[in-house]
Amino acid sequence: MLNLDTHILISAFIGDLSQKERRILRREEWAVSSIVLWEIAKLKSLGRVDLELDSIEFSRAIAQVATLPITLAIAAKSTELDFVSDPADEIIAATSIVHKVPLLTRDKRILRSKLVPFA
Repeated sequence: MLNLDTHILISAFIGDLSQKERRILRREEWAVSSIVLWEIAKLKSLGRVDLELDSIEFSRAIAQVATLPITLAIAAKSTELDFVSDPADEIIAATSIVHKVPLLTRDKRILRSKLVPFA
């Protein structure tokens, strides 16, 4: 299983992945922190992504992705990271640490972490 950050999941839906990312994603089941769903809705409301969140196609696609809830352990771990970012990114990274699931991200701040397991 892989934990995908918001931008990787959006890129997967719109077909904007690198060859390396596509290769990695083909091998594993996908999961996201529940905060990713909020971020997608927020980005849509701000006009920064063009996804039809109410469409049957989107509903079917997102149903194929496991959603990992924000738990107390994840919330606590998000305050113990070795990088500072926006709260959503910290929750996403903490989700990978707590669940011991590699994170697929392009975020340079997160990628400098020595604590987060990466794909």
